[in-house]
Formats: sequence, C-alpha cells, structure tokens
Amino acid sequence: MQLVSAPFYRRTNVQLALNHGESYNKLRKAVAFANFGKLRFKSEHEQQIWQECSRLISICIIIYNATILSSLLAHRQSIGDIEGAAVLKKVSLVAWQHINLHGRYEFTKNTDPIDMNEIIRTLARVPVREIQDT
Repeated sequence: MQLVSAPFYRRTNVQLALNHGESYNKLRKAVAFANFGKLRFKSEHEQQIWQECSRLISICIIIYNATILSSLLAHRQSIGDIEGAAVLKKVSLVAWQHINLHGRYEFTKNTDPIDMNEIIRTLARVPVREIQDT
C-alpha cells in the first residue's frame, strides 16, 4: 500500500471546496437570470431583495436535492445496491438541470402538496447507469 502525502489531500480538499463554491455560484446565477437577463430595478433596495430571493431559491433547490438524494441513498443501501449507493454519493446537491427555472408559475391556485415518497419510488426504479449519464 502506497501512502499519499498530506499536502496532496489538502490540495484535493481545497479543490473540491472550490468546485462546490463555483457550482453554488453558477446555480445562483442561473436562478437570478430572470426575464432573460433583463432585470429592471427601480432602486438598489429592490436589487438587494432580488439577490436575497435568489439565495433563498438556491437554498431551497439544494434542500430539495438533499432530501431526494438522501432517501434514494437509504433505499439503495437497504436493498444492498452498493454500486448505486456509490454513484449517488457522487451526485452534487447543487445540480439544477431537473428544475424549471424559466417557467411560468401561479401561486394563487390550491394545489396538492408534493408527494416526496412518490418521487422517491419513481426515481428508485431508474437504473444506475442513467444516473451516471446525467
């Protein structure tokens, strides 16, 4: 067994942290890109409110992803799917390709709550190789 020096691990950890920060900043930029980049603020205060809202939305996406991935990981581990669990451990919580950031939303209608258990059951049927391709 060959030992790797401590500086290598520090560089690797620093690079991973930088990658996570960069991914979060890309998510924030994607969320903040409203009206196809044509933001119209009347004041600096409105601009600050929009920045805080984009942070909140970004955090909600990360929590949503964490909820789904944690449940999928627990499921894969419970059925003994070691390969599937290993793949899920590498999926970023900051991914947003599955989120419609530029849709039209209406919040006045009463809707049924999101059934996270149904989402997990559906995703649990997805083969591991499809997860790896995303």
